[in-house]
Amino acid sequence: MGGLTVLAALREHLPSENFIYLGDTARLPYGTKSPATVSRYASAAAATLVERGVKALVVACNTASAFALQALQQQFAPLPVFGVVEPGAEAAALAASQAADDSGVLVLATESTISGGAYQRALMTMLNGQPVRGRACPLWVTLAEQGPLDEQFVQTVLAHSLRGFTSTGPSTVLLGCTHFPVFQPLLKALFDELFASGARDSAVNIVDSADTTARSVATALRQRGLALAAEGAGEVRYLATDGAPRFKSVGCHFLGAAIEAVELVDL
Repeated sequence: MGGLTVLAALREHLPSENFIYLGDTARLPYGTKSPATVSRYASAAAATLVERGVKALVVACNTASAFALQALQQQFAPLPVFGVVEPGAEAAALAASQAADDSGVLVLATESTISGGAYQRALMTMLNGQPVRGRACPLWVTLAEQGPLDEQFVQTVLAHSLRGFTSTGPSTVLLGCTHFPVFQPLLKALFDELFASGARDSAVNIVDSADTTARSVATALRQRGLALAAEGAGEVRYLATDGAPRFKSVGCHFLGAAIEAVELVDL
């Protein structure tokens, strides 16, 4: 489901392109599974898309990008295969370097992404000694997939997950899970309120890996001569591995638009 936030950003930056989106709803969540299992699932999902003649592949999941991107790039070469970790880390490192302090970056992601350390390793090579911290937020994926909920309730859960970081944490926060952009407005309000009240010494810049990935993909496609120059809106085909009705009803929360038809596929 979370990858739909990446799709929404891709459609904004590449409005004329046609997309095929595959949501592996039968096997979610990826964020609690082992690297070997995630890699196996990602390979099967990618193969299904490649068989349909795509010109580029975007792994719109942080956990799958962290564990399977290199293998997918080798498996499907010379097809361009993009992940979400590197663009997100680059954007967060840039934001941290431009911050008024040297408090570093806080990565918010799933258990597997944090424990795997892909973001931490990438950021540590980009930052000049600034600290990199990670916080697993496993409840957030489930919370996001419930659709719109009472804002006060959601903000209470977010604040509880961020305990220890709300008042003294880094001034750059990276949303390292594609589910988490749906919480960005509430997170911004939470940190802005703390800063305004004096509970924080610095404002917080929230970096969305979905948007940064879309910008990176758009740039790469144009540089390779693969981007469509035509005007007008492209089409999107939606595939899911289970639960098409739920995919449509919950997916619109992440996509920001209605999902009319979903084709079920078996991996």
